[in-house]
Amino acid sequence: MNRPDPAIRQARAEELVQLLGGRPLVLIGMMGAGKTTVGRRLASRLGRNFLDSDEEIERAAQMTIPEIFAQRGEPEFRAGETRVIARVLKNENIVLATGGGAFVNAETRALIKAEAVSVWIKADFELLFARVSRRSNRPLLKTENPRATLQKLIEDRYPIYAEADVTVISRDVPQEMVASDLIDAVLDQLKR
Repeated sequence: MNRPDPAIRQARAEELVQLLGGRPLVLIGMMGAGKTTVGRRLASRLGRNFLDSDEEIERAAQMTIPEIFAQRGEPEFRAGETRVIARVLKNENIVLATGGGAFVNAETRALIKAEAVSVWIKADFELLFARVSRRSNRPLLKTENPRATLQKLIEDRYPIYAEADVTVISRDVPQEMVASDLIDAVLDQLKR
């Protein structure tokens, strides 16, 4: 693993901050892709606030995501998600990690495209499944065959995620490296 010189990494982070102005950076992708972990590291490197849309939704609803799904259903969860993301995107200088289904919603996707730079953290099936299998708080995977459910979600969502401004590949490396990849990819995109 070849790690870039810390001074170069810092210079690239500072350059990205300048090019973004105050525009939010929004991380999209499947559950288990690393949006929250990478997002926290990215926000720290860029001197930005980190927000997780799922945490913001839970705070607004005063319920957990699984409780919202169970008591109100997915359509009500998605409507609340759109409202919360619209509110959060009014903040400058943030890194926002979104839930796996957020960008799939056309209204939410349009908001993100209008207000922010979107980054798809893309991961292959086996890596995602290994990561999400470690946690029991994934309402969409509470099925008889979670592997098949995850595969179907990937098939449905990846063509939509591909509309993000930038794509970065998540892999089984320290998330600090994925954060560096993300800074480089967004810089390259913004310089075009």
